[in-house]
Amino acid sequence: MVTIAQQFNGPPTTGNGGYVSGLVAAALDHEGPVSAMLRTPPPLETPLTWEQDDEEVRLLTHGGAVVGIAKTGTFEREAPAFVDADGVEAGLKAYPGFHHHPFDRCFTCGTLREPGDGLRIFSGPVGDGTTAAPWDAHDAFADEDGRIGAPVAWAALDCPGGWAADFSRQPMLLGTMTAEVYRFPEPGQRYHAIGQLDRQDRRKFFTATALYTPEGELVGRAEQVWIQING
Repeated sequence: MVTIAQQFNGPPTTGNGGYVSGLVAAALDHEGPVSAMLRTPPPLETPLTWEQDDEEVRLLTHGGAVVGIAKTGTFEREAPAFVDADGVEAGLKAYPGFHHHPFDRCFTCGTLREPGDGLRIFSGPVGDGTTAAPWDAHDAFADEDGRIGAPVAWAALDCPGGWAADFSRQPMLLGTMTAEVYRFPEPGQRYHAIGQLDRQDRRKFFTATALYTPEGELVGRAEQVWIQING
């Protein structure tokens, strides 16, 4: 069994899409890209169960409803390019969420979260459909091995894509996320979180994200499909 704590919310009453996707992906225990699909808004503070076969892992409610599914995946495009220190600082200053935020207590990008409680990744536009922000990986997110594990790493790769499609103009929820973490983030280190809008198809927005060290090493990447909801 597993319970998603209130701390890891996206919208106020449901789980952060990247965090929950990373939780399900970690249960698959696959080296390489993993695709996670969220089938229903992940409930908070509710015991959930696992189901697994040779191809996928499923996270289920007590009643058997599928919350999320993880299986092996592939990437469709190149990772967003590195943005340097000046660029991520410019993105931070331009963060639209400082002025209007549909989910201002989101674990990843909420402006009302304190350091060590939320990730505080505030991604703003830096041109050509790209967002960028610095992320200071707080010690509070280290696991028992002293690293930042898959759920939090996936959460860090989540919302920068949503802001590339601009959450402030149309609230969206994560539908599908394909990600791979090449090296888990280290507590106390700074990373550059990059997002890029690829295309839109009606209510679906296709984005890509990446995490880099300040020196330009790619430590993780993702692709997402977001679904626009009524604001």
